[in-house]
Amino acid sequence: MRIEVRGRNVEVTDEMREQVTQKFKRIGQQLSPLARVEVVLSEEQNPAIADKCVAEATLQMKGATLHAHEATPEMTHTIHELAEDVGRQVKRHREKRRKRSRTRRLVNEMRGRPPGGASASL
Repeated sequence: MRIEVRGRNVEVTDEMREQVTQKFKRIGQQLSPLARVEVVLSEEQNPAIADKCVAEATLQMKGATLHAHEATPEMTHTIHELAEDVGRQVKRHREKRRKRSRTRRLVNEMRGRPPGGASASL
């Protein structure tokens, strides 16, 4: 999985980049190497906003695009929460795909079609 880290109104340090890579590495093990995640770190300039550290992630994979947004007072906590949110979405997406394939297989068996999906009598 390719990981891109950008900063908006904030300097992205090597420590931040390493933390994002470490948090998203576990998620990357569940996905294709062709998947791409873009993480945008930013900081709100308004002093009235308590959750000034903001992180957004867009995960593009075959057949789906997942998006997550988190905001907390500290950047390290924001990155952690963002990775958990994306991980939850990836897990949900994988379960949906598995459920669809199981349902199709069962329906085809009930209709008397051979396993594999393609009909032999054309």
